[in-house]
Amino acid sequence: MMPLPSRSVPTFAALGLAAVLALTACTNASETAPAGPVGSGAAEAAFDPTTVAKDDALAAMVPAAIKSKGTLSFGSDTTYAPAEFLAPDGQTATGYGIDIAKAVAAKLGLKAQVQSAEFATILPSLGPKFDLGVSSFTVNPERLKAVNMVSYFNAGVLWAVQKGNPKNISLDDLCGKTVGVQTGTIQENPDVSGRSKACVDAGKPSINVVSLKNQADVTTRLVNGGIDVMAADSPIIGYALSQTGDKLETLGEIYDAAPQGITVAKSDTALAELVTKAVNGLIADGSYGKILKSWNNSEGAIAKAELNPAVAP
Repeated sequence: MMPLPSRSVPTFAALGLAAVLALTACTNASETAPAGPVGSGAAEAAFDPTTVAKDDALAAMVPAAIKSKGTLSFGSDTTYAPAEFLAPDGQTATGYGIDIAKAVAAKLGLKAQVQSAEFATILPSLGPKFDLGVSSFTVNPERLKAVNMVSYFNAGVLWAVQKGNPKNISLDDLCGKTVGVQTGTIQENPDVSGRSKACVDAGKPSINVVSLKNQADVTTRLVNGGIDVMAADSPIIGYALSQTGDKLETLGEIYDAAPQGITVAKSDTALAELVTKAVNGLIADGSYGKILKSWNNSEGAIAKAELNPAVAP
């Protein structure tokens, strides 16, 4: 959700902690309405895409097939607050990643059409199903071989345990411990998988990896004590801590900070270049900064969007 830092946090405020705990840990996201917590409704109403000025020069470069329909379709795993998740109505996609998607479309004179999908299905669906993907995809060499990526945010890996760390979990020795991750993220592979291999190579028990399709379910497992510790993108962990009734705390510091990118089919370099220009237009006119500030994630801002930025293997 694949990634190194892969994406961002579940929203529990509107449901309340009791409702969060009622979420099943085996819920699977569907392509029409993935399960997941909903937000408080405060920040998601702060951004209005009609405030973004259309760039006529960029709009003229929009491919005819997209221009004719008037929309730019985005695939997104809407279970990853505060980046991409569902508003209290259970249908409307919101979050800072969603707002940036809407702003990109507005800059090009289009409207964003966000479709919920399981994280692991988005990249293979670019082109035939989605024009673009916005789902906190960390830019890494593996993904760059498969798709084009336009950087728009920086995030790192962070871990969380139950408040007070009652199981005395240490990142220096996770052998034999139960670790929760979202399926398809860099936290799952190569981070935790690599740590587990190191355990086995040292003659110690492997890590018991609990990989779930929805980040919300991972967080719920940790709150309930079903797992010992979880790893996710730093914005996700930070938001989870603020929304779970003081039930969790961070473990260690942020590491492996890397850019996240809007994804485009590998064969469609022209569209990828256009999206890069649109994001840089949003940075220049201030819309980008306003979006991140409204979600309290200004620390993840980048100075310039790049197409397929060079990243460490």
